[in-house]
Amino acid sequence: MVKVSFNQALALKDPKKECLITDVQDPESAVLVRQQSKVWCWCFCLGLALVISGVVVGGAYLYRFYVFEEKVFNSGMNYGSDEEEQGGLMLRIEESVCFYDDDEVELIKVPVPQFRDSDPAIILHDFRMRLTAYLDLNLNKCYIIALNTSVVMLPRYFQEFLVNIEKKMYLPQSYLVREEMMVTEELDSTSDLGYYINDLCGAKDTYRLQRRDTILGMQKREALNCHKILHFENTFVVETMICEP
Repeated sequence: MVKVSFNQALALKDPKKECLITDVQDPESAVLVRQQSKVWCWCFCLGLALVISGVVVGGAYLYRFYVFEEKVFNSGMNYGSDEEEQGGLMLRIEESVCFYDDDEVELIKVPVPQFRDSDPAIILHDFRMRLTAYLDLNLNKCYIIALNTSVVMLPRYFQEFLVNIEKKMYLPQSYLVREEMMVTEELDSTSDLGYYINDLCGAKDTYRLQRRDTILGMQKREALNCHKILHFENTFVVETMICEP
């Protein structure tokens, strides 16, 4: 009879040692796992940064178009020129005024007046850039000139004036002031004129203006192609005449 026996050392294995052996990982696999973790971490950080930037940009957009809308004034003013006052006839101009950028930018929307030939327009006074832009809506053209603070009231004071009109603390009845501008050149770009003017005039034909009384050799009686914009940005109404030679 043949006796079959097993080597005890081979038959019995230490389970702890076996687990230790199976748990040992390949060094290359460990490096790959660490690299994948770093890539995932960078992707997560990039995605988080994009989400935060989107929230910031979206919040700024909503703030501009909703919070600023609280500073919109729809006002009107009665006025008359010398001839009209002598005849006892008073006219009225209506406009909508918005204030932006900590009240450093003033946007005036002027509809077609009821009693006088005048073009509808959007007028923007940028006190940071010290510029005024006129967008003639009939012509779809923009005109740029240096801001005239002797005519344009400072935004905080103009806003107080409009508030007083709404509260009926001020009788909106005034007189007419005329100013005449001349087109001097066409601008190739508006990108250096500030965000607001570039946003208003960037896609339009844009021209630079100069006040006619400052141009040497310009005669008052010369025949010109002119367009009028009636508006008020002070306690009086302004008739801005924009002329091309």
